[in-house]
Amino acid sequence: MKDLTQDEYLQKVEENKTIFREKYDSEFTISLSRNVMNIIDDVFFRSVFVGFDEPIERNNLDHPVILASNHSGMAFPWDAMAFGSGLLRRMDYDDSKVCRVLISPALSYIPIMSPYLMRGLWKKIGGVDATYLNFETMMQYPDANILVYPEGIPGIGKGWNRRYQLQHFATSFIRMSLKYKTDIVPIATVNGENINPNTYSFKWVNNLSKKISIPFIPVGLLLVLLPLQPWLFYYSWPAKLTYVRGKRISPYKWINKPYEAISTEEIKDICSRVQAQMQAELNEAVAQYGRQPYRFGEHLRKAWQQRRMFPFYLPWGWLFLFHEFMRLWNKRKSDEEINIKFGFGSLFMMMLKNPFTIFYFLPIIGWLPIIWRGWKRS
Repeated sequence: MKDLTQDEYLQKVEENKTIFREKYDSEFTISLSRNVMNIIDDVFFRSVFVGFDEPIERNNLDHPVILASNHSGMAFPWDAMAFGSGLLRRMDYDDSKVCRVLISPALSYIPIMSPYLMRGLWKKIGGVDATYLNFETMMQYPDANILVYPEGIPGIGKGWNRRYQLQHFATSFIRMSLKYKTDIVPIATVNGENINPNTYSFKWVNNLSKKISIPFIPVGLLLVLLPLQPWLFYYSWPAKLTYVRGKRISPYKWINKPYEAISTEEIKDICSRVQAQMQAELNEAVAQYGRQPYRFGEHLRKAWQQRRMFPFYLPWGWLFLFHEFMRLWNKRKSDEEINIKFGFGSLFMMMLKNPFTIFYFLPIIGWLPIIWRGWKRS
């Protein structure tokens, strides 16, 4: 990109606008939220949204506001899925009032990094690979705001001992805020770290995992049990997820010069100030909402209230929800509403109609077909 002229680069951005719609399917996203994520969230995560009574309005109508959140350490990104689905639900399924998310390309590159090998799911629900060109292109997106995780992969793999310590921020979201004079809205994600607690990161282990395209491997008790039950790869504890909307930040008001004249050092300084504010707000949110990360009593009450949904609100039951939803979606007629049936024998019927699910429960040998399908590119 550095060798392109300004006009050539702008042309590249224009041509790249196909990412707005080429993979994203709003009907699929809404249906997945209603049929799968709502069941999971109502009992398991019980997500709370603080400060989200009103949609996040753009300060610059031509360009999205940038939502920026901390990552949850050492866990599959269920917190991000719960956030997107929960916000969509709060906004009465109007996807123009929520956000598209920039995701690590690793999530969409290898099928095993999608929930239960649901190929292409991240992009289908609005994810866009986090490249600089894609970020610049999404800043022209007319319909919704943009969510970023500026810690990147190091934020996910930071380990339990650094669970609420923000890792080094990439500066791209600062550059976009300055260039397009659009606000940054911090989002403090609390208790997501407790999805997979007491797990740690070791550089030599992560170096090995990267050879098979997995960015990190959480080292803890779960790792010992994983060979015996493959579904544990997507396991989560019932952490009560809380999302706190922070104070708007307007970095473009902090510096009185055109974007082209701002030095790299000045951008880094602004990034440090933004990170400091986000860290302070995250600390406050954790102090207020992180003292009882599980609230098992509430979890059990919700489970009893939704007992007809057992076991689909539990991690090993999510497997059947996702597979059954995808089966129904792929066979549906145009504009047909998906409605998963629940009742006596529904678990058996889902397993019968989705026979691949049985491999997730076979010790050791179950991994063979999962690995084969999970690393197959096409």
